[in-house]
Amino acid sequence: MSRLQRALLSVHDKTGLVDFARGLAQYGVELIASGGTARALREAGLDVTEVAQVTGFPEVLGGRVKTLHPAIHAALLATDAPSHQEELRNLGIRPIDLVACNLYPFSQVAADPGVSLEEAVENIDIGGVTLLRAAAKNFARVTVVTDPADYGVVLDELAREGMVSEATRRRLAYKAFAHTAAYDEAIRTFLGQRGFAGVEERFPSRLTLHLTRYDVLRYGENPHQQAALYHFPGVAGPLGGQLLQGKPLSYNNILDLAAAWQAAQEFPEPTVVIVKHNNPCGLASASSLAAAYGPALAGDPVSAFGGIIAVNRPLDGETARQLGDLFLECIAAPAFLPEAREILAPRTQLRLLEIPGTRVAGAPWEIRSVPGGLLVQEPDTAGEDEEEWKVVTGRAPSPEEWEVLRFAWRAVKHVKSNAIVFARRVDGALALVGVGAGQMSRVDAVRIAALKAGARAAGAVMASDAFFPFPDGVEEAARAGITAVIQPGGSVRDADVIATADRLGLAMVFTGRRHFRH
Repeated sequence: MSRLQRALLSVHDKTGLVDFARGLAQYGVELIASGGTARALREAGLDVTEVAQVTGFPEVLGGRVKTLHPAIHAALLATDAPSHQEELRNLGIRPIDLVACNLYPFSQVAADPGVSLEEAVENIDIGGVTLLRAAAKNFARVTVVTDPADYGVVLDELAREGMVSEATRRRLAYKAFAHTAAYDEAIRTFLGQRGFAGVEERFPSRLTLHLTRYDVLRYGENPHQQAALYHFPGVAGPLGGQLLQGKPLSYNNILDLAAAWQAAQEFPEPTVVIVKHNNPCGLASASSLAAAYGPALAGDPVSAFGGIIAVNRPLDGETARQLGDLFLECIAAPAFLPEAREILAPRTQLRLLEIPGTRVAGAPWEIRSVPGGLLVQEPDTAGEDEEEWKVVTGRAPSPEEWEVLRFAWRAVKHVKSNAIVFARRVDGALALVGVGAGQMSRVDAVRIAALKAGARAAGAVMASDAFFPFPDGVEEAARAGITAVIQPGGSVRDADVIATADRLGLAMVFTGRRHFRH
């Protein structure tokens, strides 16, 4: 293969552009560029030929049409075949040997919940995608670069060999096609969300997922399993956040952080959530994080060891001091105030993840793998309509019980099913005092919650993520000291369960909506 002679540069993300162009120029490569790319290179003192000079046609429609011209695409698509080269000579077209191009940031723009349809559509790149596909198709002769991280690879090969190897051209062509495929899928997904496909395409007949690998993890759930973290378009870091301190996140850290963060965002008041193995072992809401932390930790201080904490307010110094020497894997917060950072800085193994937003951008589904395919569902984010709730017992909850029942109902949604939580006021905070998670029978989940709560169950309330199939769960709760219950209802034995609650003096509320979390 002959050396590179002409390169076309047309990039939206200009990271590393000038250094790359300067490196190409040092090897005698003629630089061609469009619009803003040409201006950036000229301002850096580089000689550059405008695309319009090559095509003999100006940019039109406000820059919508720049590179869509035979003088560009024939120069890219021509192979080394003598017939192609002769045809180029007859047309007065010189081959282009390298394309560096990245696209308008459609995914980032479309990820903004407030983006208008017009603004999103304006960020659909046409000419750039065509450049990438043309250059990638002709990888036998043309080098295509979509990622600024590959600029150095190209320059290193030019320095060593005077050309770009076939292996590198193949790899970069693969990346280019992957890039355009992901770009098209992001557009299709956005338009589907805006109703272009019609109601029947809420779950499309063909689902294509294009994600970007963020990091290769040390291992998966266990050391013998390999793992990696991938992101949906528009997501920048782990859970959309930034790791401020500590070791890289592990597979299990990320799972637990996701569970803790989602639970913390469920509550309007300052809330502390402590998660262990994807289940809250402590959760409390109060007037401040500092007031919520103690009651959250008291929910299950043994299980909190080695746990994950998430909060829904910036972590302050007072709360950071309360952590003491409790061993924790990670803390997630919308922000870490300077005093908290200073207090936690000596704990170099403690990971601090700052997640500025309360919701992470991405697909509008929850996706889980099963052998041979994927399960796809809407996330369980629908708000509760308390007007649909019904008091089904002779005794209605007291105002104090109502307040704790609402808290418990929000909390049980984030516990693995079969799920039972006991909750009450603790030192002024609303807090979990017992959790029964992931049990095969609901009555066993009640027994475990009662065991965890101990004497604190007396006067507490209970929430169940699904109906009680038999009265035995309510009997166990009353035996532990529970005074009020909130559950979806819907069992064929609801009448027996209600009668048992009435006999035991419990208040019971049906919500009409269950919250299984498998």
